[in-house]
Amino acid sequence: MRHHRQRILDEVGPAGQQRLTSASIAIVGVGGLGAPAALYLAAAGMGRIGLIDDQRVDLSNLNRQVLYSQSDIGLLKVDAAVRRLRAIDPAIRLEARRENVQPSNVAEVMNAYDVVIDGTDAFETKFLLNDAAVLLGKPLVHGAVLQWGGQVLTVLPGWPCLRCLFRDPPEPEVVQTCEEAGIIGAATGVIGSVQAEEAIKLVLGVGTPLSGRIFQHDGLRGATRITEFRRDPDCPVCSAHATINDLSRYVDQVSARGHVLV
Repeated sequence: MRHHRQRILDEVGPAGQQRLTSASIAIVGVGGLGAPAALYLAAAGMGRIGLIDDQRVDLSNLNRQVLYSQSDIGLLKVDAAVRRLRAIDPAIRLEARRENVQPSNVAEVMNAYDVVIDGTDAFETKFLLNDAAVLLGKPLVHGAVLQWGGQVLTVLPGWPCLRCLFRDPPEPEVVQTCEEAGIIGAATGVIGSVQAEEAIKLVLGVGTPLSGRIFQHDGLRGATRITEFRRDPDCPVCSAHATINDLSRYVDQVSARGHVLV
């Protein structure tokens, strides 16, 4: 009965529910995007969920990171998330990885799961995940939010990637963060929920993924649109002329800046 409402869907059924139960999802960053994505994936009966984050719950998180409550302040997010998700469905296998994603572990993290959800808020990390997904042939559901809106696109082997839209990460001083520009919590719920939908579709092998298409939501205007885009024939990572063939550039960046990427 737990999953009856989705099992009766033609796209799910008993066989699809078994696919969900057998699947594994990594959520990189259990914050504004990762929190709603985790809730809906757990409720859907996803068999194994990896939660990758090394930050602690802060009071300022609570307007949007709906996994957490006042009593969780000071706890590691992954530990608080495991407790909450286990209360939803004790049968789910939950893996709390108290670490950042960085060049030294991104391949191991990605290869351990069927689908990866990008819930991070650092542009360098988003491009690291994109490049690793392309190089490893791993499905990646990208998401980003700011103020009243956000975007989602899915990177699949042979399809356009994030660098086909945005060649390089913006300089840190050019783009404001949510901490600087603000964020409506409900906007993260919209984008995180769409990311969860994408992951479920990929596991089930149904519907049309947001590959070669970018979902854009503007909550202030009450507008949502999907824009198609093509592979960039000169994309540095997914084209026939790729110049990014490994992740060594990220190792060099970390060495130069002296910090990790999340």
